[in-house]
Amino acid sequence: MKETKKDPRESFLFAAWATSIIAMFGSLYFSEIRQYEPCLLCWYQRILMYPFALILGIAVVKKDYKISFYTMIMAAVGGLISLYHYSLQKVPFMADNADTCGRVPCTGQYINWLGFISIPFLALTAFIIIFSLSLIIWKKSKEEA
Repeated sequence: MKETKKDPRESFLFAAWATSIIAMFGSLYFSEIRQYEPCLLCWYQRILMYPFALILGIAVVKKDYKISFYTMIMAAVGGLISLYHYSLQKVPFMADNADTCGRVPCTGQYINWLGFISIPFLALTAFIIIFSLSLIIWKKSKEEA
């Protein structure tokens, strides 16, 4: 019997999709179950995170590794928004000079686990994971071409 070797990009793509699913349901848990109202920057992060669940899910089924270039760009933009939002919460200079961004202040922290884990930090972590996995897939695809 001939054994076929599994393409490692398939596992990386699945891990990126799983990360987006966890992030999506995590944000829905905070807003719908814990009743934490998202601020404006949280909405921007959601706008960039939620499509990953669908886009990466389809890519996993179709084994479409070319999507990694686009998911890398989207994750980078989302990560920058998360980093800025996290800075507003944790860097005193940023927090003191922050404009109000709607009914819910972007400097507010619903959670502060271990003194540094807030909701934007969780989003940043998810964006970094998706970006990193997309970069690995993109590089491996270029090597095979």
